[in-house]
Amino acid sequence: MNKNQKSESFFTRTIQLLLQNKLAVLGGAMVLTVFVLSIFAPLIAPYDPSAIDIKNILMGPTLSHPLGTDELGRDVFSRMLWGGRISLEVGFIAVGIATLIGIMLGSLAGYYGGWIDSIVMRSVDVMLSIPTIFLVLTVIAILEPSIINIMIVIGLTSWMEPARLVRAEFISLREREFVLAAHAMGGTDTRIMMKHILPNGLSPIFVSATMGIGGAILIESALSFLGLGVQPPTPSWGSLLSSGKDNIEIAWWLSAFPGLAILITVLGYNLLGEGLRDALDPRQRE
Repeated sequence: MNKNQKSESFFTRTIQLLLQNKLAVLGGAMVLTVFVLSIFAPLIAPYDPSAIDIKNILMGPTLSHPLGTDELGRDVFSRMLWGGRISLEVGFIAVGIATLIGIMLGSLAGYYGGWIDSIVMRSVDVMLSIPTIFLVLTVIAILEPSIINIMIVIGLTSWMEPARLVRAEFISLREREFVLAAHAMGGTDTRIMMKHILPNGLSPIFVSATMGIGGAILIESALSFLGLGVQPPTPSWGSLLSSGKDNIEIAWWLSAFPGLAILITVLGYNLLGEGLRDALDPRQRE
């Protein structure tokens, strides 16, 4: 069996195991639904998310406004669709930044060990000793609140878990026969790390990144809820929750639907991540 056949077999077996996990399938369906609705928001949204209609202020769910309207008469359904785009954008880019940093630092720590490993792991310990949400709040409060700053800050404060996972994989793989053979053939450290070790240790990274997206969305929603995230009039699920709290007694839909969207999205990514972890477990393939 050649290398391409092995890769295809591994991928096929992973998909089979994933589809056998009902909770993972449910999570994937949640994620896919939110993703499609958010991506095609310009085509699906019945109204301009920023359009004010003073004649329909705080109107409950109706046929014309399926999820009601807010305190300015804006359509909640349209704002939630566009807000989903913001949440997914923050989630994917922030996790991408965190994963990239984690791979770089974890690779160096696991491959070289010694003082490099000590510096990286002590940095991880320091970062983990600080509650992430407080660290993010502090930095965002100093900087100007914007979607770009939010993505960067979340990414820069979430790299520790990927770094630890990559380090563990590198320590496990660096003494394997194929790595020693690459050394004997004169391969450079960079080539050995990137071509031989890293591709064989990506499984836990995929799981961490999948579950990390849900965490990033939660942080962005919390920041927007506190007024330190995406700024008006741009809609986000957190800002919708924030505006709904002032009218929760007379307009329950303003808080219920954005909160439900956050719940479904984060739960979906967590279920899918758990399913990926089980599907990539070598014991499941025996």
